[in-house]
Amino acid sequence: MKQPRTGREPAGGTAMRTRLPAPPAWMRWLPALYVAAVLLIEPATPVEWPVGFLLIALPLVTAFAHGPLAVASSAVCAVLLEAVLAGTPCCAGRPVGHLWDRHYVAAYVCTGLVGTLGTILAAHRIRRERTLADVRFVAEIAQRVLLRPVPHRLGGLLLESLYLSAAAEARIGGDLYEAVHTRHGVRLLIGDVRGKGLLAVETAATLLGAFREAAHDEPDLPALAGRLERSMSRRAEQLGGSETNERFVTALLAEIPDDVLLVRFVNCGHPPPVLLRSGDVRELDRVGPAPPLNLGMLVDEPYEVDQHPLRPGDRLLLYTDGVTETRNASGAFYPLLERLRSWDRLPPGQLLARLHDDLLAYSGNRLQDDTAALAVLLPGGGPAAPGPPPGP
Repeated sequence: MKQPRTGREPAGGTAMRTRLPAPPAWMRWLPALYVAAVLLIEPATPVEWPVGFLLIALPLVTAFAHGPLAVASSAVCAVLLEAVLAGTPCCAGRPVGHLWDRHYVAAYVCTGLVGTLGTILAAHRIRRERTLADVRFVAEIAQRVLLRPVPHRLGGLLLESLYLSAAAEARIGGDLYEAVHTRHGVRLLIGDVRGKGLLAVETAATLLGAFREAAHDEPDLPALAGRLERSMSRRAEQLGGSETNERFVTALLAEIPDDVLLVRFVNCGHPPPVLLRSGDVRELDRVGPAPPLNLGMLVDEPYEVDQHPLRPGDRLLLYTDGVTETRNASGAFYPLLERLRSWDRLPPGQLLARLHDDLLAYSGNRLQDDTAALAVLLPGGGPAAPGPPPGP
């Protein structure tokens, strides 16, 4: 979601170096500004204040934004400028002869030493930046495979997706979403894996793979949820350990048929979907909430279908609890329904863009948890027949 793209692998198979992001313009120009400031101050200061000694720091100033070659060049330039300031009366206000004074010779040596250290630091910085860029690139590719963007149009629906990571440099986590078009209509999944780290990512990958396959085969949502439950249980048993039963996923499965205006969903311990309809914003009621996936053994008949009629122009928002658990500086939770009431007429892309910006602003750019969301719009030209009344 709105992540910068880095390098790519060329078609020939030889790995291309990941392009590093350019530093800010002010940082690139800082060495020149630093030299200009020293040259302006030097003539205005008394003889006993040799401001030219400040040029010793020029290589370190250069190392913030430039590479080793530029740092080494700046060190040479600094030594030459120090020599000019030491031996030019019109510039330094002192007679010729200080060029080889022991204080100035010490300044030349110190500048060379600082230049050497700055060159090493610049090389180390570039290696670290390149490593970070490569890791981010690999994570970005992994996200494209694990959380590929949903199609903008699927069946008769318009869709958009959102993913925000709580970690500044992360790209993937335990929140997940997917949308597929099947013979039963459009089937949606949004979920949140318990825990963090690599285990959560592996669990999310397992669930997404099972859903993408089973969504086409299973005749209804309870059967689909049961299939996912078995996949998660099998995965937890394969991982082993004493926390097998604590590796669960809260999930919401939704189905919107192609030929009728309704939405069916099975809620497995997940926040309910939100319906946005011409000024009316409300959570859809849950008749029979089920336990999270991999905890279905705790009840005898875990899956019941909730069913709600839709109208042309309705919008649905499916989200993970990272949205509603976002806090502001005073600790108050994010007021999702209140915010949505002023956005109820926005198309899915603008709705999620507004939600994205508002979450970051509300939290002061410090999200406490990963966040995922799916926005669905039933266009006004959709099927005209109303859906059947809710089932038992």
